[in-house]
Amino acid sequence: MATAAAAAANDHERTAMRRAIGLAALGLGSTSPNPVVGCVIVDASGETVGEGHHQRAGGPHAEVHALRAAGEKARGATALVTLEPCNHTGRTGPCAQALIDAGIARVVYAVGDPNPTATGGAQRLRTAGVDVVAGLLEAEAAAGNAAWLTSVRLGRPHVTWKYAASLDGRIAADDGSSRWITSGEARADVHRLRAECDAVVVGSGTQRADDPHLAVRGIEGAVQPLRVVVDTNGTAVRPGARVLDDAAPTLVAVAENVTAEGAAETVRLPRADGGLDIHALLGELHARGVRSVLLEGGPTLAGAFVAAGAVDRVVGYLAPVLLGAGPAALSGGGITTITEALRLDVSETVRIGPDLRVTATLVAKEH
Repeated sequence: MATAAAAAANDHERTAMRRAIGLAALGLGSTSPNPVVGCVIVDASGETVGEGHHQRAGGPHAEVHALRAAGEKARGATALVTLEPCNHTGRTGPCAQALIDAGIARVVYAVGDPNPTATGGAQRLRTAGVDVVAGLLEAEAAAGNAAWLTSVRLGRPHVTWKYAASLDGRIAADDGSSRWITSGEARADVHRLRAECDAVVVGSGTQRADDPHLAVRGIEGAVQPLRVVVDTNGTAVRPGARVLDDAAPTLVAVAENVTAEGAAETVRLPRADGGLDIHALLGELHARGVRSVLLEGGPTLAGAFVAAGAVDRVVGYLAPVLLGAGPAALSGGGITTITEALRLDVSETVRIGPDLRVTATLVAKEH
């Protein structure tokens, strides 16, 4: 249905939807537990008369921002929205009704709302006589909203595993030294990734070796993510650790039978396979409103996430450096033979200074 409906859209509507997708991305890292949404309103000639995006949870939705910008020009116009307008009253009113009240004549949206409490906006619009088209640039919009869609469909946050390695796959030299394999430009780009996520996660090994700070630096207006240290035995986060400063909130996850005392908030979770239960950890984060996780831990924690089937996207920074020995980026993961290899679909390769950033998503296994 979406393909046929989307074919009904014209060129200026496609252009406007691409703009709406770009606007939606401005909300990454600041709207959870809500989705990121962009809206562009165009008149009959294809001119933009209003646009907006959802900026923060509890604030006006994208459609409301765009309608306010359009004013009276919204009457008889077309609204391009990255997500089906909502049909429920929460902290804000239903966007479908706001569009109807403003006199919008046509609504084109990219992704249907899978949230059972909010769906039905399209039908409400049609009942009111509004022309509705679904599925325009659906894949692009869904990719931009992957975190929220994952949370609705799977009941856990979307996980991006980020690592930096030499061209031969080493994250450190044989003596353990790793500063710095990648360039300053690549490290600055990681702060962009952090700013787009709700939580940054590392394990005890990284905590002991690097004493990481994990907060966002150099990005104006960024909402600081929750810093999470998976410290199973409660021994890695010591007094004076950089994650204990007031730059961002911090959560230390320990095993249920561990007595941990410190300046950070602590959560106790079940053990599994020598560490913590990854699904329990993600469930705890989801309950706290976290919809996107940036996994920055070392090879052991990455392997635990991979083994749990809890990695959705991989972002690898590859430096034009050869180390020959040293730890690999991934340890374990439950992969013992080539037929168990996790196949990835590379969505982007970009030069970041002298380095290469490769972004890939997991390919669903065929059964």
